[in-house]
Amino acid sequence: MMGPEIASGFDSPPEREEMESLALSDASASAYRSAMSSIPASISASSDGDPLLAPPPTLHFPISSSASGHGGNPATSTASSFLDPPSYADVVFSPFDSHNGHGGCGSGADNGSLLRSDSSPRSARAAKSDYIKISVSNPHKEQETANSLVPGGGTYFTYLITTRMRAGFAANGDGESEPVEFGVRRRFRDVVTLSDRLAEAYRGFFIPPRPDKSVVESQVLQKNEFVEQRRSALEKYLWRLAEHPVIGKSDEFRVFLQAKGKLPLPTTTDVASRMLDGAVRLPKQLFGEGAAAQVVPQEVVQPAKGGRDLLRIFKELKQAVTNEWGGVKPLLVEEDKEFLEKKEKMQDLEQQLSSASQQAEVLVNAQQSIGETMGEIGLAFIKLTKFETEEAVYSSQRIRAADTKNVATAAVKASRLYRELNAQTVKHLDTLHEHLGLMLAVNSAFSERTSALLTVQTLMSDLATLNTRVDKLEAASSKIFGGDRSRLHKIEELRETIRVTEDAKGCAIREYERIKENNRNELNRLDQERKDDFLSMLKGFVINQVAYSEKLANVWATVAEDTSNYVRGNS
Repeated sequence: MMGPEIASGFDSPPEREEMESLALSDASASAYRSAMSSIPASISASSDGDPLLAPPPTLHFPISSSASGHGGNPATSTASSFLDPPSYADVVFSPFDSHNGHGGCGSGADNGSLLRSDSSPRSARAAKSDYIKISVSNPHKEQETANSLVPGGGTYFTYLITTRMRAGFAANGDGESEPVEFGVRRRFRDVVTLSDRLAEAYRGFFIPPRPDKSVVESQVLQKNEFVEQRRSALEKYLWRLAEHPVIGKSDEFRVFLQAKGKLPLPTTTDVASRMLDGAVRLPKQLFGEGAAAQVVPQEVVQPAKGGRDLLRIFKELKQAVTNEWGGVKPLLVEEDKEFLEKKEKMQDLEQQLSSASQQAEVLVNAQQSIGETMGEIGLAFIKLTKFETEEAVYSSQRIRAADTKNVATAAVKASRLYRELNAQTVKHLDTLHEHLGLMLAVNSAFSERTSALLTVQTLMSDLATLNTRVDKLEAASSKIFGGDRSRLHKIEELRETIRVTEDAKGCAIREYERIKENNRNELNRLDQERKDDFLSMLKGFVINQVAYSEKLANVWATVAEDTSNYVRGNS
């Protein structure tokens, strides 16, 4: 994130290292170090950069007397602290587990892969999944066997994906009584393959979107920074898949996490190859050569945009234009009014989430700016204290220097508190960004439904055309004594095509109904998850705002008490 703008005519703000290494008198230096060291070390280490990239601390509430009667249950004590806290300023803040505080490219351990010890809805969903742990770590650079036209594309990174499954959930079906751990190496291309296979097999589900594949970004960013960002994004993506009640139990996902060696899932054929296959097949379809001219029932369960059947693409494009501009009502239309209302509400929700996410970013920038500015004014007062102490002649100057030192120390403490608050704000308001990202999955699932409906409409239109052709041929053949053999042969071919098309229509209708049911279940699931996540987000956000407000008030109240003699003296 961008820092505060520097006003014209002012020097650039001093670096953080300058603030912490400034030479002071013994008393001032001691007070300054005391203020700087009173904040957890993890915040000090992470606050130099973007708080979105730093591992934020977590909250641990003291067990109040009202919670002690529950046997020290953490969930009970947390709820009690929220409803009836003894004092928000007494909240104890501590960093995440040490494995979150990784510093390079995930060279070590779990990097935040273990389940969090809080009682958030996200942790509750993860606890219901088959997985205890999913970590992406230890990136390793390898050489590409095939030549690449992209500069630097001759190499790629593989990541160690470590998974620990709950007892009895391993894919081998051995029924282990203990948790089973797997370790495999995967490259980003394997993640793309997994995403494509899930999209094909689970149409209509809200499948979490995978991280983007950006060749340009990999060239612009520092290599270590890019690899670490991708490692973190992959870990979050795999956890989101694991938390999904259907995707997390899928064979494709388990094969990806457990199969040793090369990923056994079939890779996606590139667009050029698919289009070439479709171009080769197109003349046979147009001239009605045998089976090539008939619809394959197994293919209609996938969208036409795959590119292997160009004739189907053209037919569905024509049907879409007819639906939109032809003025003729299709034989089958979307009649689920409840779904149409929810679809419209989801579109409105996406706009509201986008606006809320933008304002959350503004808040984070503002809090970061306040923290940086407070630190700069603390440094200015520290320099002023040093000057007053060295140049003091009268006792009043020494008293003024001591009071200035107290203000400087309070400003530094306040700066650190704002940085902590900002990290906590990012942690909680990131829920808005996550649900905004899920809108991509929602829109994709709705598009699958529209595509499936269009396929059914196209097949129905084809059947109507075929039946009309048969009727015309039969009418023409009946006018000839003994019938027209060529026309009768053509009628038999058309009837066979009608039979195959009827089978394809049945498959397409079943696929459409399956997607509708998946949409319905996913909308209900998403509504419940959004309710739980937003409630948890708001509670955490409010608690942190109140807690840090009290801490800041206590810091400045101490300074106000120390300087109260000025008020009494002036009166």
